Amino acid sequence: MDHVAGLPAGLAPPVKVALARAITKMPRGDASHGTLLFEPKWDGYRCICIRDNDGATLWSRQGKELTGYFPELCSAVSSAVPPGCVIDGEAVIWSQGRLNFDALQQRLGAGPRTLPGLIAAAPANYVAFDVLAVAGHDARELPLSDRRALLEELATGWEPPLSLSPTTTDRSVAEQWFEELPHTGIEGLVIKGMNQPYTPGVRSWLKLKHRETLDIICGAVIGPITRPSEVVASLILDGELRIVGRSTPLKTRESQELARWLQPPMGEHPWPAIVKGTALDRFNRDKEPVALTLVEPVVVEVSADTAWSGRAFRHPLRFARARPEISPAEVTVPRREL
Repeated sequence: MDHVAGLPAGLAPPVKVALARAITKMPRGDASHGTLLFEPKWDGYRCICIRDNDGATLWSRQGKELTGYFPELCSAVSSAVPPGCVIDGEAVIWSQGRLNFDALQQRLGAGPRTLPGLIAAAPANYVAFDVLAVAGHDARELPLSDRRALLEELATGWEPPLSLSPTTTDRSVAEQWFEELPHTGIEGLVIKGMNQPYTPGVRSWLKLKHRETLDIICGAVIGPITRPSEVVASLILDGELRIVGRSTPLKTRESQELARWLQPPMGEHPWPAIVKGTALDRFNRDKEPVALTLVEPVVVEVSADTAWSGRAFRHPLRFARARPEISPAEVTVPRREL
């Protein structure tokens, strides 16, 4: 026990989070998972909230401290949650009844002068869905059913901006959520086994996205780094960062959005500055050389209504948004059914 912070050993920040594996259809329950618990998949920033003896701090899944970007959440947690608790959840912002991911990204790109205005204009909310420690005791080895009970007890009396993620074990209710909630910005469902412990760094949960999107790694762009015209898509295949396709031409707004998160490579880049056209699109484009603007790899979400061969995308990808809060190392290779 860390008596100074009031936290269990191994739960001082940064804390590794449990992860989810993407699936393409609703799973059936099995003996290993027991009863399945369905939750909405929130379109926000995954945050571990740590309440120690000194107050509350927020941490990204990458271990970056986000406390300064969400002071209203930390203040609420300090008031409503006792010391010795570690909570897993999502920071979200609602705008006109819909989740607003762009407003979250604006916060993380804001400086000290502009941040207060953003907080006043679009306050954040914290949606809790799991608990790793309560009253200084590590809860990660407990089954989800017990952790959920502890979290519900902890959340008694919570008021906005703190809330508890709704859950159901009723498959028909979950299917209804899946069909009806996307208009609010809910991305789909996260599915967990009620008898599962909390598994840091392991993809023991399942995620079913309503929109067929996936994450790729932007390892380079076509055009200037300040105004890219296309994304050069890559994935880690056989332990190496390999080009797997390109995006459709970026619209002005998309180009500006992506450029905010682009920076030159920090070290040696695995690609040359000029490649054959077939390296970008080995199915359709000509073989004329293409100049790349190499960048420090950053995760980008793209639409996945595309054909994936297992090594490359047969059609151009459509840029959805940058996901700088996700590490390139976390991006998984899509399954062939995409």
